[in-house]
Amino acid sequence: MHLSSLYGRSLSLLTDLYQVTMAYGYWQQGRQGEHAIFHHFFRESPFGGGYAIAAGLETFVEYLKNFSFDAEDINYLSTLTGNDGEPLFEEGFLVHLLDMEITCDVDAIDEGTVVFPHEPLVRIEGPLIQCQLLETALLNIINFQTLIATKSARICQAAQGEPVLEFGLRRAQGIDGGIMAARAAYIGGCVGTSNLLAGDILGIPVKGTHAHSWVMSYGSEIEAFEAYADAMPNNCIFLVDTYDTIEGVKRAIEVGKGLREDGYEMIGIRLDSGDLAYLSIEARKLLDAAGFEDAKIVASNGLDEKTIKSLKDQNAQIQIWGVGTKLATAYDQPALGGVYKLSAISKQEGGFEPRIKLSEQRIKISNPGCLQVRRFYDGEEFRGDMIYNIHQKSIEKPSIIDPMDETRRTPLDFEQHYDLLNPVFRSGEITTEFEMVSEGGLDAKREKTKRQLDAFHTGVKRFDNPHQYPVGLSKPLYELRRCLILEARGQE
Repeated sequence: MHLSSLYGRSLSLLTDLYQVTMAYGYWQQGRQGEHAIFHHFFRESPFGGGYAIAAGLETFVEYLKNFSFDAEDINYLSTLTGNDGEPLFEEGFLVHLLDMEITCDVDAIDEGTVVFPHEPLVRIEGPLIQCQLLETALLNIINFQTLIATKSARICQAAQGEPVLEFGLRRAQGIDGGIMAARAAYIGGCVGTSNLLAGDILGIPVKGTHAHSWVMSYGSEIEAFEAYADAMPNNCIFLVDTYDTIEGVKRAIEVGKGLREDGYEMIGIRLDSGDLAYLSIEARKLLDAAGFEDAKIVASNGLDEKTIKSLKDQNAQIQIWGVGTKLATAYDQPALGGVYKLSAISKQEGGFEPRIKLSEQRIKISNPGCLQVRRFYDGEEFRGDMIYNIHQKSIEKPSIIDPMDETRRTPLDFEQHYDLLNPVFRSGEITTEFEMVSEGGLDAKREKTKRQLDAFHTGVKRFDNPHQYPVGLSKPLYELRRCLILEARGQE
């Protein structure tokens, strides 16, 4: 992803005002030297499902690498005033921002990894001011792409291995939303996009045919198909439902025969309205009878994972799925709900003091410390994830405790495991490990998504009432969390 290709300017002001006012407060209080640890995570899996697909990290890393306040940014900040009309920020603070270079350490879960509620997707450790200033952009970038990648994975699962194309640009939330949706949808499993700019910037394969307006601009449907065949004989998928779908299929077959005589082959037809199950079955009969057994039937028209599953259950004869609005906009859930919470603050004598956020809602109580996620597996199947604090003693007998229900305790007696958060940034520089992971590009991330999903029990991937994959806290982390809760509530 090349953010400069889209914006061509500093993006340090891609933040909320309160991030800068807090940074100013830290600076004014002389807390520039303090370090902190923050974690990004979500509390509930999207779409009522059992998992999410991590995405957006590479975009965030590019943002991080190029983060700086330039003279225009500082000039704008200098114009902001308080209620008394006086400047909001002292000149010394603005100079501090102008000279700032990001020196944080960042660890994160690779894109294409299956993740679950409460697991940190990103951990940032560094100067408190810097950690604070990165929050909004991190949430903006990773929340959206993780949401879309998850929706894409669900849709591709419903398609049962048949190609899914992302067609959502015209309904996406703006230019940036269209580009990021195409990127995340590809990571989630789509094979291509209609979005040419995404194809150019990101290298995603682009696909497309013609619209109803092409057919309507000619005196007859057959004339429109013939003209399209003349113009693009090597790219003919005919949209057949402008007037009468079955008649449209017959006319596409007629033009397809002419293409074949000229040494070309009709790729297929597209259905964009009506009873897609019935029409695809009837169209298949006509195509096969005419000798076009290899012609593909492409379907679009408000598709999502549940519609595709229903069509599959009806034996619809569709081979390629074009999914637009409900993919690019995450139609049934507008946001992931990811959050970014402080979990530790540096002590004067060295080291970190864990911090916790309480709430009347149990699900909103945060986890303290410097967190990592360990995934256990048995053979080729993942069996459970343990969230642990790397500042605590090593875990001898792995078991997890559900933070929502302490009576649910699950032993993880599996020798095979690995940790999910990997080094991304160290003291302002991209790590060799991250560069190696990024070398494969989006294709490698897309393949990782597939491999990851294949390693989970099918129940975890159910669309409705999915099985709850075991995720919990290590015993030492659970005890630390419990003690901090009691202390904060004055009960210990």
